[in-house]
Amino acid sequence: MRLDHVGLNVADLDAMCAWYCTSLDLAIEFEFALDQVDFRGAMLRSSEGHRIELLCRTGNGPGLQAANPVEAALTRGFGHVAFDVPDVDAAYDGLLAAGATDRMSPRPSPEPGVRMAYVADPEGNLVELLDRTAAAS
Repeated sequence: MRLDHVGLNVADLDAMCAWYCTSLDLAIEFEFALDQVDFRGAMLRSSEGHRIELLCRTGNGPGLQAANPVEAALTRGFGHVAFDVPDVDAAYDGLLAAGATDRMSPRPSPEPGVRMAYVADPEGNLVELLDRTAAAS
């Protein structure tokens, strides 16, 4: 068994598709709509094969808007999506420049040899960045 994708509910599907595609180098694999319930979605895919499904239904409301990952752990359910990047500092700076907000600046992870950082996307969803380069050596 392997993970296929992570689903993320958003308020503005078009804006968030644009942000994730531009900021995380993803491409829209396919889009869909369930008109009877005013529900739209898009599957985004990286060149490496990982996927994020963005979902939007009219009338949705905000969920967890944690200030940091430790606060997010106080709420059960989805907490964050994580990406392995070759340079946490560069990825963190790039996402901040693209409109993300700081949630935890780059630092050593509790996992030996790994660096990590957290940002929030433009709608407040937590995104973790991990650099496992040193740990893999």
